[in-house]
Amino acid sequence: MSGDEDYIYDEATGEWISPAEAAARPTAADGGVEVRDAVGNVLADGDQVTLIKDLKVKGANQTLKRGTLIKSIRLTGDPQEIDCRHDGIKGLVLRAEFVKKR
Repeated sequence: MSGDEDYIYDEATGEWISPAEAAARPTAADGGVEVRDAVGNVLADGDQVTLIKDLKVKGANQTLKRGTLIKSIRLTGDPQEIDCRHDGIKGLVLRAEFVKKR
């Protein structure tokens, strides 16, 4: 090991590993949880999606219209839910069946 090599903290194991080891290890998305949108496209963290249906947001008294662009989604580990933000609505969780990958 050289002294100038960068290491990455692996939260799953609590170990410091080299970037090569990190690339070889399966991620949460590779662990069997595969999130698919309404038409079957596989979604990943950071993807952009559009809504395919008008959705009323509980607790926000707001309706997200069909065609609304949602940027930078995050996967939650649940194959049917994605976490995202939209115009001041923090903690917005959408069902994958109502979005389409852009």
